Amino acid sequence: MMIKPTGCLRRPLKISVKVKPQAKQDMVRKIGPGDYTVWVKAKALEGKANQAVVEVLAEYFGVAKSKIALLKGKKTRNKVFMVER
Repeated sequence: MMIKPTGCLRRPLKISVKVKPQAKQDMVRKIGPGDYTVWVKAKALEGKANQAVVEVLAEYFGVAKSKIALLKGKKTRNKVFMVER
């Protein structure tokens, strides 16, 4: 029986994100373990900013957009996302 080292396990990552819509550029900054601030150009209107955040996070983590899920905060600036790696 072979046991994988813990570094090889790919567990979903739950992160807290503070969103800053209508920014000059799309950007991600890690501010602590599991805490991020994300700036997006999109307006916080009809879910456009949420979609932009998913796109920016997918690029930041190097995963497909389908691997990023919004868990909490659909209509607030403070959100919780699940990132499958």
